[in-house]
Amino acid sequence: MALIGGRLAATILSFYVWHDLEAAPGYAGKGKLNSLFGPKFWDEIRGKTVIDFGCGYGTEAIEMARHGAARVIGVDTLEASLKVARENLILSGVKNCEFVSRTDEPADLILSLDSFEHFDHPDQILKEMARLLLPHGHLIVSFGPPWYHPIGGHMPLFPWAHLVFSEQALMSWRSKYKTDGATRFAEVEGGLNQMSIRKFERIISKSNLKIQTIKAIPIRKVRCLHCRLTREFLTSVVQAVIVHR
Repeated sequence: MALIGGRLAATILSFYVWHDLEAAPGYAGKGKLNSLFGPKFWDEIRGKTVIDFGCGYGTEAIEMARHGAARVIGVDTLEASLKVARENLILSGVKNCEFVSRTDEPADLILSLDSFEHFDHPDQILKEMARLLLPHGHLIVSFGPPWYHPIGGHMPLFPWAHLVFSEQALMSWRSKYKTDGATRFAEVEGGLNQMSIRKFERIISKSNLKIQTIKAIPIRKVRCLHCRLTREFLTSVVQAVIVHR
């Protein structure tokens, strides 16, 4: 529940000007998958069929195909992203990879990277993942920042501003600088489903899948304060391994 809305919120927000948030530090020299999961990840995918669910421009899918996966299927609902991914695939010369908007091919491993906080209907996405995941397979999810992170609302304001101001007030302020017509977090580019750690765990618990392991990686600068009580507010990335019940 937001603390401030209406005219008071509008007055306070009028002192702020929109500026695009700086991108998170890259993974130059190591690669995103290697940085997130370590070298052992390549052993996990070797000789397996992998689905990259929410593949974006296909960088990680192509990388997995190069690192020993028998076959990689990149899935995304945005045709513009798939177009770029297919262009990248041609340039890479990789043959054991494809990019599609939907697949019926079962997989040994499904990867969801930086996508779970953007899915419109994460419960339905989980059903689809469960349908595609082979009985012995597992799903690897990594997403962040979660909703209660200081910039979990992706707003260029002070930390936790998205929890202080009402959604209506923030969207009204945003509309002065953005022309996409978004009136809710779910409607901004990429969408935001307000995925917290607790919400993520609850959605999994109601699905046909279960969490095998889950790790809340703290914000580096405040990791000494990170614990079970503060994890919603001080977690940078959530990583989980999920399997069939």
